[in-house]
Amino acid sequence: MIRLFTIVAIGLLVLSFFGISIRSILQSPTGKDNVTFIWDLITTGWHILEGWVILITSTLTASIR
Repeated sequence: MIRLFTIVAIGLLVLSFFGISIRSILQSPTGKDNVTFIWDLITTGWHILEGWVILITSTLTASIR
């Protein structure tokens, strides 16, 4: 966990060094579209993973009975 915070802090320092503003990126139309696209990918992947877990657990519980 400490490693993650360290990497994020270093990343923010690097972005600041090059004058890149995260706020301006996320508030731009392209930035919003990219965030929405990534979020859709994450939620789709989560639903697929959830379906696999439900299938596996139901198969295992049915074979135990």
